[in-house]
Amino acid sequence: MISNKVKQLVESPSSGVIRKMFEEGAVLKAKYGADKVYDFSLGNPDLDPPEAVINAIKEVTAEETHLCHGYMPNAGYPETRKAMAEKTSKEQGVDIPFDCVVMAVGAAGALNATFKALLNDGDEVIVPCPYFTEYDHYIHNHGGEIIRVKTKDDFSLDPATIKAALSEKTAAILINSPNNPTGRIYTDSDIQALVDVLNEHGKKTGRFPYIICDEPYRAITYGGKKVASVFPKYENAVVVTSFAKNLSLPGERIGYICVNPACKESKDFIAAAIFATRILGYVNAPAFFQKVITKSWDAKCDYSLYEKRCKEICEVMDYAGLKYSVPEGAFYLFVKVPSKWNDDDMAFVNHLKKYNILCAPGSGFGGKGWIRLAYCVSESTILNSKEAFKKAMDEQ
Repeated sequence: MISNKVKQLVESPSSGVIRKMFEEGAVLKAKYGADKVYDFSLGNPDLDPPEAVINAIKEVTAEETHLCHGYMPNAGYPETRKAMAEKTSKEQGVDIPFDCVVMAVGAAGALNATFKALLNDGDEVIVPCPYFTEYDHYIHNHGGEIIRVKTKDDFSLDPATIKAALSEKTAAILINSPNNPTGRIYTDSDIQALVDVLNEHGKKTGRFPYIICDEPYRAITYGGKKVASVFPKYENAVVVTSFAKNLSLPGERIGYICVNPACKESKDFIAAAIFATRILGYVNAPAFFQKVITKSWDAKCDYSLYEKRCKEICEVMDYAGLKYSVPEGAFYLFVKVPSKWNDDDMAFVNHLKKYNILCAPGSGFGGKGWIRLAYCVSESTILNSKEAFKKAMDEQ
C-alpha cells in the first residue's frame, strides 16, 4: 500500500491544482481550438532563452572530452560554483567565495536540500502569505512545521505578525521576492524591519533564525525596482534560486544554494547541504546545464514584454470590473474574487472555466478570496480573453 499521508495529499482538492488546470487546458484546446482557450494557470515562461544561452548549449553539446558526462563533486563543478558566487556577489553586494555555493536541481531542489540541512523534527518555518503552494510540502518533507503569517494589505511584510509568530522552535523565515503569486517586491526597509525583529528574538533566545531568500524571479522587475539585498544586513541568510524564470529554462532544473559567508556556521551549512543533495537522491545538479550556465549566466535578457503583458492583463481586468494587486515583478496577477462569491475562490475558478478561462485559486497559495493569473502567455491569449472575462462577470 502507498503512504496514507501521501494518498491524502494526492486526493486533496487543492493538491496540484495548478498542474491539473494546465493539463485540463490542453484538453480544452484540443476540443475548442487554442485561440478560444485562455490558459493563465501555469508559470511557464514563454520567452525564448537568450541567444547567449542557445550558443552555450551548442558549445557544450559539441564537447567530446573523456568523462564529460561523468560525475563531478556533489556540490558541482568548481568553475560553475565560482560563476554563481560572482553572480550572487553582484546581487548581494558582498564578496562571496565559491565554497559558499552548492549547485542544485532547480530552486525546488535547493529548498529541499536547505530544509534537510537545517530542520530538526518539529522546527518551524515562518512563511508570509500568500506564498508558493509547494512550500508546505517542502517543509513537511523534512519534519518541519509551516507557520503562516499575514502580510499587510499591500502584501508587503508585516514585522508585527512575524514577531508574534516567532518561538524557540523557529528555524527560518522563507521569503520570496518578487513574490509568487502577488508580484510584490520587498523593499530595503521591509528587510531591515525583518532583520530587527529576528535580531531581537535571537538575543532573547540565543537562536537566530535563518532568512531563506527564494529568488528565481529576482531579475524580472518593473519600473526600475530592485530586489533588496539581505546578506549585508543579516548573517544567517541563504539565497536559493534557479535559472527557470530569468533565462526561461524551467525544464532544465538548474539552480543553486548560496549561504552568506558571514554566517558563523557557513561551513557546517554547506557540508550539510552537500550531504542532503546526495541523500535526497539528486547526487548532483545536471552536468550539462552546469556547463551551460557557467558560460551564459549573465546573458542579456529583455523582460519588457512581460511588463507590456502585465499592463495588458490589467486593462482586461479593468474592462471586466475585477480588482487586483498591481505587480512589481515576476509574471503573475493576483485578482480579488468578486464580493458575491464570498471569498470562494475555487467556485469562482470553476465559474471562469465555463468561459474557457483557466487560472489558479488563491487558497492554494494561502490567499483565500483571490485568484492567480500567470500572464507569461501569448499576447493574443491576453487580448482575446477580454470579452470572455467580461461575459463571465456579467453572467455571475
